[in-house]
Amino acid sequence: MATLEAAAARARPRPFRIRPLREGDLARVIEIERESFSTPWKEVTFRGLMKRSDTDLLVAETAEGGLAGYAACWTVIDQSELGNVAVSPSARGAGIGGALVDAVVERIRTRGSIECFLEVRESNVAAQHLYRQRGFAVVGRRPRYYSLPTEDALVMRLRIGEFPENFS
Repeated sequence: MATLEAAAARARPRPFRIRPLREGDLARVIEIERESFSTPWKEVTFRGLMKRSDTDLLVAETAEGGLAGYAACWTVIDQSELGNVAVSPSARGAGIGGALVDAVVERIRTRGSIECFLEVRESNVAAQHLYRQRGFAVVGRRPRYYSLPTEDALVMRLRIGEFPENFS
């Protein structure tokens, strides 16, 4: 039953679209970053990523033209790392985070990536659930990886060939 409900939810028109980040999006992306993380990336980090040819920066744009979330991922040879996914607190629960992860996986698949890694706070059960739905599995732990508060990170991996068909 849950699978049918998930398929129906994906079939409904989304009030947002996923597209590549543009220079003009940066101020809002940084705002979402600050709303979402206790140790946010700085503007210089985003600007550096924007210059790299191995990086995919995607945003979720609402029907009204505002930005509700973003994802950052980079690929080296055949391995990718999902560095950040963030959704504005006011837009959470609408499927934006999942849509961003789905779009990242499709993008890195076209780059030839065979696996994708990420770190997630041990306490971030909602994000872990989203990643597990898409085939990510815990493969390690980084003790005291996060600060403010200090917390372990779970390392998760997706083998690209194992990405569930119903999400692509």
